[in-house]
Amino acid sequence: MATEPDDVIDCMARMRNDGQPFAVATVVHVRGGAAAREGAKAVVRADGSVVGWIGGGCTLGAVKKTAARALVDGRARLIRVAPIDGAIAEVGFGDRAERHDNHCPTGGTVELFVDPVLPRAALIVVGASLVARALADLGRRMGFAVTVVALADDLALFDGGDPVIEGFGPGRAVRRPASFVVVASQGRRDRDALRFALACGSDHVALVASRKKAATLTSDLLDAGADPGAVAAIRSPAGVDIGAVTPEEIALSILTEIVQERRLGARGEGLSARPRQSARLEPSQQY
Repeated sequence: MATEPDDVIDCMARMRNDGQPFAVATVVHVRGGAAAREGAKAVVRADGSVVGWIGGGCTLGAVKKTAARALVDGRARLIRVAPIDGAIAEVGFGDRAERHDNHCPTGGTVELFVDPVLPRAALIVVGASLVARALADLGRRMGFAVTVVALADDLALFDGGDPVIEGFGPGRAVRRPASFVVVASQGRRDRDALRFALACGSDHVALVASRKKAATLTSDLLDAGADPGAVAAIRSPAGVDIGAVTPEEIALSILTEIVQERRLGARGEGLSARPRQSARLEPSQQY
C-alpha cells in the first residue's frame, strides 16, 4: 500500500527519537516495467515491517533481506533487483550494486540504496573517579549517549548535560541496546558499582582496576551468588594497551577497546579473535 512521503519522514523521526534501529531504502534508478519510482523511500523496521512504498513483492523482498543484514553490521548497501535473463540489467551503478533476481512477471530493473540508521551506542559510566569523568567527557564528544551513575555526593563532579542515575542500587540499573558499561568507581563502593553494572545486562562490562583488585572483587561477587558467566565476562583491566598513564589517556584506551568491538566486531573481526591487551594504570589507581 502506498504511503505519503510525510508518513515515512514522521516514522523516521519517531523511531530515531525512541532509539529504535531501522533502515531507509531509497529507489535510485528504474528501468523497464518496474513499478517503483525514482526517489521513493521506505522505512524497514528491525522486525521486517515496512512503512512506505518502493515497488512490488520482488523488490520488497530483496530490500527486507538487505535491511536485515545492514542492521546487523551497520553497512549501507546499493542493490539491484533485475530480471534473471539480464534484460534491462545495465542501470546506473553497474557492477558496484549487489545483484538480486527479479522473478516478478512485470520485469524491469530497480536499483536501491539501503542505509541503516542505528541508535547511538550507550556508554554507561559507573563511578566518579578522574577516569570516570574523563570517560564521560570523551565519550560524549565521540557521539556516545552517555549516562552517568554515581553516588549522590559525587554527581556534582560531572560537567552536567548527561542523564544521571543516583546511587548503585541494582534496581536503578538501565538496560539499553548497544550499551557499554564501564565501572570506574575506584575505591568508592566498588562491589555495589559492579553489581549495578551486571544488572544492566550489557555484553560489555569493563572494570578500571588492577588484576589483583579485580580478582578480589569478582570473587566476592561469586560468593554473593552472582551469575558466574556474567562475572567471567567482566573485562579488567579495562581498555587496550596504549601506554596510558593519565586519566584522559586511560579513558582513551577504554574507548579504543569499545570502538574496536563496535566497528571491527561488526565485520567479524572482533576482539574475541585477537588477544586482549589492557591499559596500564598508574600506581595510585592500582588498589
